[in-house]
Amino acid sequence: MNTTTSTRHASEEPDSPAATAATAATGHLLGAADIRRIAAEAGVSPTKKFGQNFVIDPGTVRRIVREAHVDADTHVLEVGPGLGSLTLAILETGARMTAVEIDPPLAERLPQTVAEFMPEASGRLAIVNRDALTVSPENLTDFADGEPFTLVANLPYNVATPIILTLLERFPNLESFLVMVQKEVADRLVATPGSKIYGTPSVKLAWYGESSRAGVIGRNVFWPAPNVDSALVAFHRTHTDDGADDVALRRETFRLIDAAFGQRRKTLHAALKKTVPAGAFETAGIDPTRRGETLTIGEFTALAKACLAQAADDDADTAAGATADDGEVTA
Repeated sequence: MNTTTSTRHASEEPDSPAATAATAATGHLLGAADIRRIAAEAGVSPTKKFGQNFVIDPGTVRRIVREAHVDADTHVLEVGPGLGSLTLAILETGARMTAVEIDPPLAERLPQTVAEFMPEASGRLAIVNRDALTVSPENLTDFADGEPFTLVANLPYNVATPIILTLLERFPNLESFLVMVQKEVADRLVATPGSKIYGTPSVKLAWYGESSRAGVIGRNVFWPAPNVDSALVAFHRTHTDDGADDVALRRETFRLIDAAFGQRRKTLHAALKKTVPAGAFETAGIDPTRRGETLTIGEFTALAKACLAQAADDDADTAAGATADDGEVTA
């Protein structure tokens, strides 16, 4: 489904950041009683299918927005707004935003909640009813203009990492994010080479930029309370794929990462014997007796470059051989 339940028009925006800041709301954010009332009125119950745990503490959502450095000049994407706790805190700053919500009843209810608690902010919010894993500049046109934006979200635990990596791949103008995820997921995203939890998410995220922990969130700020603690992860993009060659290099690098961590107890030589051609380890300056969890993103990239170069040389040799065969003359 891809329906927009609320849209913003350029004519509704203030003429200057100062004017926007002046009109930013400082009103009522959602507490536990508000959340439960809204859910009851909308006939909504948190579901495990969508990994829904709604924040019921205004202090927590204000902290998230503060850590994300959102202000009146920021263009924000929120994934999984739920009943609107974090949405209202973002709008409170004067920022303009688009919220992507997979659950139709929640997407339909959110405009009413904003109209009730922060009516002056309604013109700065667009809501799209869609699975975040399917968004792209073609169907999320608010972010198709190339202007920088930031992701601020309480991400569903079960799909947090795929959502992050998908958005970074499809939106080169996604320059930063501050997300709340399961603490275990946060630890993996920011892990460094050599640690036991360093793995595929850690290395792939490092392709795009730098990540860090930004705090721990307790279970008591959610309804229903999850069985795990949550944590905040901050990220700043330092790399954007530049053309087809860079995209090809990323894909080859990610292919090697998947293969190496698919058999993380094996040496690179054993785990990648069907993937890496002879001589590539030497070309990249990497000892094949090392394990994947010891390699930095730079080393995986160097190995990918060596593989692509070897493949190009093999293709050239094959083409040269075919040309030579075509030119043979028999008596």
